[in-house]
Amino acid sequence: VQLQASGGGLVQSGGSLTLSCTASGFNLEYYSTGWFRQAPGKEREAISCISSSDADTYYGDSVKGRFTISRDKAKNTVYLQMNSLKPDDTAVYFCATLPLSLVDSGCSDQDNFYSFWGQGTQVTVSS
Repeated sequence: VQLQASGGGLVQSGGSLTLSCTASGFNLEYYSTGWFRQAPGKEREAISCISSSDADTYYGDSVKGRFTISRDKAKNTVYLQMNSLKPDDTAVYFCATLPLSLVDSGCSDQDNFYSFWGQGTQVTVSS
C-alpha cells in the first residue's frame, strides 16, 4: 500500500509542472486527496485537495488561479497542474489522503486530518 508523488523538478519562473500522486495497493478513487508543500524552515502548507466524489476542491490562497487539481480514476492518480510558477513555490510537495469514509468527506486544509502520506517530490523554481 503506497502513495507515490512524482513529477517534481527544476523549472524557471513562469514555467509549469504537473505533479502526480499515484496509489498502489488501494483504490485512490474512494479517498479525498490533498497536496501539501514544505519549504526549508517553514511550516507545511496545504495547497489543494479534491474530494472523493470530485465534487469539492480546495486551493490555498497562494496558489489559487495558478494550480489545478484533477483525478484520473483509470490511472489511480491525482494530478496537480502548476502554472505560472514562482520562486516562492520552491518546496517539497507531498500528497496525502483523508481517512476512508462511507460518504464524501469533502476536503480539509488541516494536515493532521490526513492519515496516509506519500513521500515528497522536490520542486525548485529559479528566478
